[in-house]
Amino acid sequence: MTTARLPLFPLNAVLFPGLVLPLDVFEERYRAMMRELAATDEDEPRRFVVVAIREGRETARTGRGMPDTAPALDPGERAPGDGFGPDPVQAFHRVGCVADAAKIRERADGSFEVLATGTVRVRLLSVDTSGPYLTAEVEDLPENPAAEGDEAGGTSADEEAAALSEGVLRAFRSYQKRLAGASERSLTTGADLPDDPSVVSYLVAAAAVLDVPTKQRLLQAPDTATRLREELALLRKETAVIRHLPSLPAIDLTRSPTHPN
Repeated sequence: MTTARLPLFPLNAVLFPGLVLPLDVFEERYRAMMRELAATDEDEPRRFVVVAIREGRETARTGRGMPDTAPALDPGERAPGDGFGPDPVQAFHRVGCVADAAKIRERADGSFEVLATGTVRVRLLSVDTSGPYLTAEVEDLPENPAAEGDEAGGTSADEEAAALSEGVLRAFRSYQKRLAGASERSLTTGADLPDDPSVVSYLVAAAAVLDVPTKQRLLQAPDTATRLREELALLRKETAVIRHLPSLPAIDLTRSPTHPN
């Protein structure tokens, strides 16, 4: 496995390959990260790792809705590991996603507006808190290779994934219709959605209204077919549930909400 050491950006959210991630960066520990990334040659990728938080919080002890058990610290005084316990690696889910920052814009007040895109999955091996911001040693986590069909002409994993992808897209359209209260003709059509099963699996996982543990489970599924199979079951279940809920806004498949660090 290929390993690398990259800046680490924990969030109360899951990033998937191919998805766009807007960030509003205001804490000094993350500003320092963005200043260094912004100094990278424009021809080089500006990579950092996004991991979902298992414990702790994005903004240390002053996170909204969290009890303040110690005096609040000024954002400029927070150490890289503040809010994540004595062993930060235990505070994060072990599978994350590398993000490539296409846009890093520094505001007049020193905060940053960042637009990044998820690229590949990685497994978190260790976390270092000794620098101005968190860094992590990670290893690539490719999808399990597709299995060949058996000698009797059994269906290969690629063929299974393709069939599941079609089912997931149909289920997603029904789910989106129920969620948005939209008419069929106003929904995204098959021509507007990708036909690569792996891409479909990530886009639907990101777009569905699911909690972080469920999205994390989808991110770390061992292969595309497994992810699609679970999504199909989830979409059917969620569609049945939201029949009884008020109409909600439609979902943008490729974009996540802006996350304040």
